Amino acid sequence: MKIDLNCDLGESFGRYTLGLDAEVLPYVTSANIACGFHAGDPTVMAATVALAEKNQVALGAHPGLPDLVGFGRRKMQITPAQAQADVQYQVGALAAFSKNGKLHHVKPHGALYNMAAQDYELARGICLGIKAVDPTLILVGLANSQLIKAAQDVELPYAQEVFADRNYLADGSLVPRSQPNALITDEQTAVDRTVKMIQTQSVTAIDGQQVALKPDTVCVHGDGAKAVAFVQKIHAALLAADIEVTAL
Repeated sequence: MKIDLNCDLGESFGRYTLGLDAEVLPYVTSANIACGFHAGDPTVMAATVALAEKNQVALGAHPGLPDLVGFGRRKMQITPAQAQADVQYQVGALAAFSKNGKLHHVKPHGALYNMAAQDYELARGICLGIKAVDPTLILVGLANSQLIKAAQDVELPYAQEVFADRNYLADGSLVPRSQPNALITDEQTAVDRTVKMIQTQSVTAIDGQQVALKPDTVCVHGDGAKAVAFVQKIHAALLAADIEVTAL
């Protein structure tokens, strides 16, 4: 049994510093790097790519909506064609900073991710944008979502993602961050549930229902005061459960 641990990184920009990238990278296997739309800037993108390469972590693009003020977490009216162009632009920009001009995977960010998880045409636009840059790139999307279906339909490699510290609804979607029970705040509860998700290929929704899923990768967050300790704890728990932590 194996699993990938991914983390959203490179979210600083200009005078603003966000996240604990250098401290978290040794414990994850894939990095999703912001591409300048919701966070990040060219200097930060270059530095984060170099840091990920130094740690031998799989390089991924983390394209988002063009919304720095809202950190890409606010819904926007966007057509599938616009999503395709925006994603192609961001993925291509990040790839230019890597040593060989190539990336490993792409994970949409925030509202773009959540919207596409439920909107097939938007998800398809995202997948086509990725495929235009490199058809071998792996789409990372919410397990069982429209993102996964779109990737299958356009013959793009994909990985089904689960979240260590997010609660789920009965339809397999994430509880919106606007709701008070969106996040699992107890570290041990999040760690135990993550191990169980991988072992049982299911998750318990907030109403008690069991939701079937097949996790390929787990998202852990690299911001917040306890981020590093949490990532260390989840990494150790996976190894203790004989689950190999390795890139996709």
